[in-house]
Amino acid sequence: MKKQAKIAIGIGILVVLIAAMALVFWKFMPQGQTGDKTIEIQVVVSEEDVREFTVKTDEAYLGAALENEGLIEGEEGQYGLFITAVDGVKADDSKNQWWCITKNGEQVNTGVDTTPITDGEHYELTLSTY
Repeated sequence: MKKQAKIAIGIGILVVLIAAMALVFWKFMPQGQTGDKTIEIQVVVSEEDVREFTVKTDEAYLGAALENEGLIEGEEGQYGLFITAVDGVKADDSKNQWWCITKNGEQVNTGVDTTPITDGEHYELTLSTY
């Protein structure tokens, strides 16, 4: 009986810790700026094919802003939207291509759906190869 009680207490503590970690993440996860904003988007298909877009939006996250503009297409996956095409250019799986998201030349550590945006920011979507 004592062994079962210890196991039950251990499981209870584990559940409380997981819930606490989830609440901390939820509270401190990156938040987008509300209200109207303008962001610059550079689409790099190749060295010779670089496209510039100005996006005016009231969305808080990059993915929603780009989808509303019709700039990206993708597939929902376990980590959110996986970009498959930008401005009509599809990444070719047979060539190990994918769309890399950077902000001012630095790779972002969030998915397109969870990348918060603020007014005046500059993002690059680059067709990359593994």
